[in-house]
Amino acid sequence: MTGREILIGVTGGVAAYKTAALVSRLVQSGAGVTVVMTAAAERFIAPAAFAALTGRAVAREVFDESRYPLGAHIELAAKGDLLCVAPATANFLAKAAHGVADDLLSTLYLAFPGPVLAAPTMNTAMWQKPAVQRNVIQLREDGVRIVDPEEGWLSCRVKGLGRMADPDRIFAAIEETLA
Repeated sequence: MTGREILIGVTGGVAAYKTAALVSRLVQSGAGVTVVMTAAAERFIAPAAFAALTGRAVAREVFDESRYPLGAHIELAAKGDLLCVAPATANFLAKAAHGVADDLLSTLYLAFPGPVLAAPTMNTAMWQKPAVQRNVIQLREDGVRIVDPEEGWLSCRVKGLGRMADPDRIFAAIEETLA
Protein backbone atom coordinates (compact mmCIF):
# COMPACT_ATOMS: atom_id res chain seq x y z
CA MET A 1 0.00 0.00 0.00
CA THR A 2 3.04 2.24 0.18
CA GLY A 3 2.54 5.38 -1.86
CA ARG A 4 -1.19 4.77 -2.41
CA GLU A 5 -3.66 7.54 -1.63
CA ILE A 6 -6.86 6.22 -0.09
CA LEU A 7 -9.95 8.34 0.49
CA ILE A 8 -12.16 7.07 3.31
CA GLY A 9 -15.74 8.34 3.50
CA VAL A 10 -17.40 8.02 6.87
CA THR A 11 -21.17 8.33 7.17
CA GLY A 12 -23.47 8.41 10.19
CA GLY A 13 -23.54 4.90 11.55
CA VAL A 14 -22.52 3.42 14.88
CA ALA A 15 -19.98 1.32 12.97
CA ALA A 16 -17.89 4.46 12.38
CA TYR A 17 -15.74 3.38 15.32
CA LYS A 18 -14.66 0.35 13.26
CA THR A 19 -13.51 2.68 10.51
CA ALA A 20 -10.87 4.04 12.87
CA ALA A 21 -9.29 0.56 12.96
CA LEU A 22 -9.41 0.38 9.15
CA VAL A 23 -7.78 3.81 8.81
CA SER A 24 -5.07 2.88 11.30
CA ARG A 25 -4.28 -0.32 9.41
CA LEU A 26 -4.13 1.53 6.08
CA VAL A 27 -1.73 4.12 7.50
CA GLN A 28 0.44 1.41 9.07
CA SER A 29 0.62 -0.32 5.68
CA GLY A 30 2.15 2.82 4.15
CA ALA A 31 -0.91 4.36 2.52
CA GLY A 32 -1.68 8.04 2.68
CA VAL A 33 -5.24 8.36 3.99
CA THR A 34 -7.62 11.30 3.85
CA VAL A 35 -10.90 10.97 5.69
CA VAL A 36 -14.08 12.70 4.52
CA MET A 37 -16.86 12.83 7.12
CA THR A 38 -20.52 13.66 6.85
CA ALA A 39 -22.19 15.76 9.54
CA ALA A 40 -24.05 12.66 10.74
CA ALA A 41 -20.76 10.76 11.10
CA GLU A 42 -19.58 13.37 13.57
CA ARG A 43 -22.44 12.32 15.87
CA PHE A 44 -20.71 8.93 16.28
CA ILE A 45 -16.97 9.68 16.17
CA ALA A 46 -14.97 12.88 16.40
CA PRO A 47 -12.90 14.15 13.46
CA ALA A 48 -9.96 14.47 15.87
CA ALA A 49 -9.70 10.68 16.04
CA PHE A 50 -9.18 10.40 12.28
CA ALA A 51 -6.87 13.42 12.19
CA ALA A 52 -4.68 11.78 14.83
CA LEU A 53 -4.63 8.45 12.98
CA THR A 54 -3.86 9.93 9.56
CA GLY A 55 -1.79 12.98 10.46
CA ARG A 56 -4.10 14.92 8.12
CA ALA A 57 -7.02 17.25 8.54
CA VAL A 58 -10.42 15.66 8.06
CA ALA A 59 -12.35 16.99 5.06
CA ARG A 60 -15.87 18.00 6.06
CA GLU A 61 -17.09 20.92 3.98
CA VAL A 62 -17.91 21.30 0.29
CA PHE A 63 -16.65 24.88 0.41
CA ASP A 64 -13.21 25.05 2.02
CA GLU A 65 -11.47 27.60 -0.20
CA SER A 66 -8.46 28.01 2.09
CA ARG A 67 -7.49 24.30 1.85
CA TYR A 68 -9.05 23.40 -1.49
CA PRO A 69 -9.29 26.43 -3.78
CA LEU A 70 -10.57 24.31 -6.70
CA GLY A 71 -13.16 22.60 -4.50
CA ALA A 72 -12.54 19.80 -2.04
CA HIS A 73 -14.42 17.28 -4.17
CA ILE A 74 -12.28 18.09 -7.22
CA GLU A 75 -8.91 18.17 -5.47
CA LEU A 76 -9.51 15.04 -3.39
CA ALA A 77 -10.85 13.13 -6.40
CA ALA A 78 -7.75 14.05 -8.40
CA LYS A 79 -5.31 12.69 -5.83
CA GLY A 80 -7.06 9.53 -4.64
CA ASP A 81 -6.32 6.03 -5.91
CA LEU A 82 -9.46 4.58 -4.31
CA LEU A 83 -12.54 5.80 -2.46
CA CYS A 84 -13.94 3.57 0.30
CA VAL A 85 -17.13 4.53 2.13
CA ALA A 86 -17.29 2.75 5.48
CA PRO A 87 -19.76 2.77 7.01
CA ALA A 88 -22.07 3.35 4.07
CA THR A 89 -25.55 4.11 5.37
CA ALA A 90 -28.80 3.60 3.49
CA ASN A 91 -28.84 7.36 2.99
CA PHE A 92 -25.43 7.38 1.29
CA LEU A 93 -26.31 4.36 -0.87
CA ALA A 94 -29.47 6.11 -2.06
CA LYS A 95 -27.62 9.34 -2.83
CA ALA A 96 -24.91 7.51 -4.75
CA ALA A 97 -27.36 5.34 -6.70
CA HIS A 98 -29.38 8.37 -7.75
CA GLY A 99 -26.61 10.93 -8.28
CA VAL A 100 -27.54 13.23 -5.41
CA ALA A 101 -24.73 15.57 -4.41
CA ASP A 102 -25.70 17.52 -1.30
CA ASP A 103 -22.61 17.21 0.92
CA LEU A 104 -18.86 16.76 0.44
CA LEU A 105 -18.89 12.96 0.41
CA SER A 106 -21.73 12.56 -2.10
CA THR A 107 -20.19 15.26 -4.30
CA LEU A 108 -16.77 13.57 -4.06
CA TYR A 109 -18.34 10.24 -5.02
CA LEU A 110 -19.71 11.77 -8.23
CA ALA A 111 -16.40 13.48 -9.05
CA PHE A 112 -14.22 10.46 -8.27
CA PRO A 113 -12.96 8.64 -11.41
CA GLY A 114 -11.31 5.66 -9.70
CA PRO A 115 -12.49 2.48 -7.99
CA VAL A 116 -15.09 2.81 -5.24
CA LEU A 117 -15.85 0.41 -2.41
CA ALA A 118 -18.80 0.70 -0.05
CA ALA A 119 -19.28 -1.21 3.20
CA PRO A 120 -22.97 -0.89 4.09
CA THR A 121 -24.26 -0.95 7.64
CA MET A 122 -27.80 -0.65 8.90
CA ASN A 123 -30.62 -2.35 10.73
CA THR A 124 -31.67 -5.70 9.22
CA ALA A 125 -35.12 -4.42 8.24
CA MET A 126 -33.52 -1.48 6.44
CA TRP A 127 -31.00 -3.73 4.64
CA GLN A 128 -33.81 -5.98 3.44
CA LYS A 129 -36.00 -3.16 2.11
CA PRO A 130 -36.54 -3.44 -1.65
CA ALA A 131 -35.52 0.21 -2.10
CA VAL A 132 -32.14 -0.38 -0.42
CA GLN A 133 -31.57 -3.57 -2.41
CA ARG A 134 -32.42 -1.73 -5.66
CA ASN A 135 -29.84 0.92 -4.75
CA VAL A 136 -27.21 -1.75 -4.02
CA ILE A 137 -27.95 -3.45 -7.36
CA GLN A 138 -27.66 -0.09 -9.15
CA LEU A 139 -24.35 0.69 -7.46
CA ARG A 140 -22.96 -2.73 -8.39
CA GLU A 141 -24.04 -2.12 -11.99
CA ASP A 142 -22.29 1.26 -11.79
CA GLY A 143 -19.06 -0.51 -10.81
CA VAL A 144 -19.07 0.08 -7.06
CA ARG A 145 -17.67 -2.88 -5.14
CA ILE A 146 -19.96 -3.66 -2.22
CA VAL A 147 -18.33 -5.29 0.80
CA ASP A 148 -21.49 -6.97 2.05
CA PRO A 149 -22.59 -6.53 5.64
CA GLU A 150 -22.25 -9.36 8.12
CA GLU A 151 -24.71 -11.07 10.41
CA GLY A 152 -24.44 -10.49 14.13
CA TRP A 153 -25.45 -8.32 17.03
CA LEU A 154 -26.65 -4.90 15.89
CA SER A 155 -26.75 -1.67 17.86
CA CYS A 156 -30.57 -1.82 17.80
CA ARG A 157 -30.30 -4.81 20.14
CA VAL A 158 -31.21 -7.52 17.65
CA LYS A 159 -29.22 -10.14 15.80
CA GLY A 160 -29.36 -10.05 12.04
CA LEU A 161 -27.72 -9.06 8.79
CA GLY A 162 -26.51 -5.47 8.71
CA ARG A 163 -23.24 -5.19 10.65
CA MET A 164 -20.50 -3.41 8.74
CA ALA A 165 -17.93 -5.87 7.45
CA ASP A 166 -14.93 -6.42 9.67
CA PRO A 167 -12.17 -3.86 9.01
CA ASP A 168 -9.83 -6.71 7.97
CA ARG A 169 -12.31 -7.75 5.24
CA ILE A 170 -12.54 -4.17 4.00
CA PHE A 171 -8.75 -3.80 4.07
CA ALA A 172 -8.42 -7.02 2.02
CA ALA A 173 -10.98 -5.73 -0.50
CA ILE A 174 -9.02 -2.48 -0.84
CA GLU A 175 -5.76 -4.39 -1.39
CA GLU A 176 -7.40 -6.68 -3.94
CA THR A 177 -8.98 -3.78 -5.81
CA LEU A 178 -5.66 -1.94 -6.05
CA ALA A 179 -3.64 -5.05 -7.01
